[in-house]
Amino acid sequence: MLFNSIDFAIFLPIIFILYWFVTNKNLKLQNLLLVVASYIFYAWWDWRFLSLIVFSTIVNYVIGIKLKNGENQRKRKVLLWTSIFVNLGLLGFFKYYNFFIENFISVFSFFGTEIKANSLYIILPVGISFYTFQTLGYTIDVYKRKIEPAKDFIAFSAFVIFFPQLLAGPIERADNLLPQFYNKRTFDYSKTVDGMRQILWGLFKKIVIADNCAEFANQIFNNSADMNGSTLVLGALFFAFQIYGDFSGYSDVAIGTSRLFGFNLMKNFAFPYFSRDIAEFWRRWHISLSTWFRDYLYIPLGGSRGGTRMKIRNTFIIFIVSGFWHGANWTFIVWGALNAIYFLPLLLTHNNRNNLEIVAQGKSLPTGKEFISMLVTFCLTVFAWIFFRADNIGHAFDYISTIFSPSLFEIPEFDGMKKALTVIMLVAIFVLIEWKGREGEYAISNLGLKWKRPLRYAMYYAIIAVIIWFSGKEQEFIYFQF
Repeated sequence: MLFNSIDFAIFLPIIFILYWFVTNKNLKLQNLLLVVASYIFYAWWDWRFLSLIVFSTIVNYVIGIKLKNGENQRKRKVLLWTSIFVNLGLLGFFKYYNFFIENFISVFSFFGTEIKANSLYIILPVGISFYTFQTLGYTIDVYKRKIEPAKDFIAFSAFVIFFPQLLAGPIERADNLLPQFYNKRTFDYSKTVDGMRQILWGLFKKIVIADNCAEFANQIFNNSADMNGSTLVLGALFFAFQIYGDFSGYSDVAIGTSRLFGFNLMKNFAFPYFSRDIAEFWRRWHISLSTWFRDYLYIPLGGSRGGTRMKIRNTFIIFIVSGFWHGANWTFIVWGALNAIYFLPLLLTHNNRNNLEIVAQGKSLPTGKEFISMLVTFCLTVFAWIFFRADNIGHAFDYISTIFSPSLFEIPEFDGMKKALTVIMLVAIFVLIEWKGREGEYAISNLGLKWKRPLRYAMYYAIIAVIIWFSGKEQEFIYFQF
């Protein structure tokens, strides 16, 4: 079920009414309703894969209990590795089986040995990369005795399959989300209104910005061999705003929807395109995944505490694994490695923690130095997105070689230029609104709060009108494939 669908527009009010007006006096009933609603939400895509979530839930719940009761460290390690094997095993089979088989065959073919191995037609279960990391993080935290294991199976099930963030995050930590299922929730009108505002802004990002940019990004990338360099630059820019509007839009709807039910999810995007260096970008982009890899992989490897060789090794590991998490394609691995190359000079010169505060905080405009830093960082990010979007490595290099050819100085040409100019104007307005609201939780979190009610509601209706007017073909969220 897509957030930007009629199905969800019907589903959400029904669950909201049942939650606050039917089950509101019984916490367990509220949690059970969320579990059932989440199963329905997921089954709308493909009910057959519910068994994977149920299996993962049971395994991690039981292991959590046994980790708590077990004192033998050797047995506790066996339990931990069982959880890691089950979670990553499921993810590896569904997401990476064909990738490894195809590359295994290619390696032997390169050395003149022909082997036969069949690839399988495997459907990637939506959200598997997200809920497996969430449950794995829970088990690791229980193992390290950072948190107590869940005793209430219904509450734990709700934590695993909570529908707002099930399909594309944020990847929640158990110490933040799980306790919220134990505590009584009371209806808060102000939280509900704030949640609706964030949902509205998330839908604007997805429908107006991402989906319209997607039309031209797809057209240009799919026909890049026939395009000149300047057109390909435009295609990369369209994709940059497509993926940001798409993914951060999903996160906004997820966080806003959770707030309707009395839950607080972690912030997943903090205006990353206003970053002044790559280190800051990765503190602001897909925060839940970046911090997950930091805490469960980078720090256990030694982080940046060792010598130069260890710092370089750990940096490449974390970025390459992050790239591979996104998909079974060498393009994602190169994208991760490229970001590691961007990041390393900052780490080795101890400048990776320079820009911790919001850019131009309390000011209307950045300084000249800040603007140039943001522009350079944005250009580096857009360049890396080419690998992320390309069909394969050859496609990416052909795309880049055309950009750095004399045709870069030609006028962009492709079908639909008139509509593309309208989309560019919408993106410009969007960037200005994001800049204005960069100190808030989301761009319009504080916009219009002090206005009189008629003017404030006029703003909401204007955003709704723009969403309806500029809505195009309904598209799945990009991160559903990851």
